[in-house]
Amino acid sequence: MRGRPRVGLLVQSTFAYGRKVLQGIGAYIRQAGPWLVYHRSGELPMRLPPGFRSWRPEGVIAQLESPAIVAQVRRLGIPVVDVLGIHRVRGIPRMRDDHAAIGRLAAEYFLERGYKHFAYCGTEGVFYCEERCRSFVHFLQEQGHKVFVYKTRPPADVVGVRNREAAGQFDIPGIGRWLRELPRPLAVMAGSDVRAQQVLSACHEEGVAVPEEAAVLGVGNDEVLCHLCAPVLSSIQLNAERIGYEAAALLDRMMRGRRSGKMEFLFPPVGIVSRGSTAELAVADPDLAAALQFIREHYTDAIGVEDVAQYVAMSRSTLQRRFLTCLHRTPHDEILRVRIQRVRELVASTDLPLEKIADLVGYEHLETMCKQFKQKTGYTPGQYRKISRL
Repeated sequence: MRGRPRVGLLVQSTFAYGRKVLQGIGAYIRQAGPWLVYHRSGELPMRLPPGFRSWRPEGVIAQLESPAIVAQVRRLGIPVVDVLGIHRVRGIPRMRDDHAAIGRLAAEYFLERGYKHFAYCGTEGVFYCEERCRSFVHFLQEQGHKVFVYKTRPPADVVGVRNREAAGQFDIPGIGRWLRELPRPLAVMAGSDVRAQQVLSACHEEGVAVPEEAAVLGVGNDEVLCHLCAPVLSSIQLNAERIGYEAAALLDRMMRGRRSGKMEFLFPPVGIVSRGSTAELAVADPDLAAALQFIREHYTDAIGVEDVAQYVAMSRSTLQRRFLTCLHRTPHDEILRVRIQRVRELVASTDLPLEKIADLVGYEHLETMCKQFKQKTGYTPGQYRKISRL
């Protein structure tokens, strides 16, 4: 009979992301059987903890950041799964957030709200900030937009991605001077929630109104940090728990002697949690703003384009032209966007039957909702519910 395997979890628990990875690992352990686990609370170790080798681990799930810990883990000669993804290490599969998808999601979020001026604030030497920046900038440039980019270069003696991000606290005046010169209303993607908090501090010191003059979006949805911000921070929800669960499942298979043929696993973000730091829409046209408000307030009533046009006392063709000029989509597209966003939220955060969700969101037929949801997200509602939680 197989005994309890000894598994080392070299995952930081100081921030919400690491704790969610650990929660996902715990969910797999509860389902598949108990493990003997080593985990030290706090920051990520740069080297293996003293006594770790003599504990005789049979497998490791780790956020492999420093070259030193990569070398030490390889010398253990046991199955390892990396849940950070900085390094490509032969024989060690890595599970990581799809940073390109994160950048695209942020760009689409701002474009849907009618923004025309964009900026990105990241930190040099923080790999996920740099990858998200490339995707955000590239996607918007393909749409014909210019993106203003600001990066802090941390002091040379600052080691570790978390420490590099934290050092940005001392560059808030520089961020403020950068923001002061940019056009408005401005849509700002920050490379992480930590960076977004620093951007919000700079906006406050410069007297830049959020979200009216600058909308700020973070990444990670660390709820404690988001609610420490003023206004409360909007953020991209990552799929950290799923990463932890799948890493544990893969490690379990590897410890049973099965090889992993795939070395890279990418996990797209779950979605965006909108809060006070982002405006619903950036629209200067008062008639268009009234039409958009009507859609937001009545989309559950099975409204159509004619209802919107009648509300703002405008012909359907004129309304269509104004929408296309300002938002690059039709009134019908906007009604659909608002409905699908609400479906996404209800599918991910509740256990309501799909028939009930369709009724709440204004669909007469469940089949129509499912078809439109798949067209917009690439997933069926059932698939989206599965990947959004364990």
